[in-house]
Amino acid sequence: MTRQAIIERTVKAINQLPEDKAEEISDFADFVSKRYEEHQLTQGIQKLASDSNTFDFLNNEEELYSVVDLKEVYNG
Repeated sequence: MTRQAIIERTVKAINQLPEDKAEEISDFADFVSKRYEEHQLTQGIQKLASDSNTFDFLNNEEELYSVVDLKEVYNG
């Protein structure tokens, strides 16, 4: 089903409902729209963070401790 057909079917259904039910559908559409916008924003932020080089210095950090530094070795 095309986007236009979905819109037409939804408008037809809303026109047959009482005003309070049509308002509920409008509120739900607002909710879904805001949730989608937040999802898109979150994905954009995650992409920016993963593409940035801000924390690359952590990848080159030298090891501070080794197995030799252990006082006791756990053999679980």
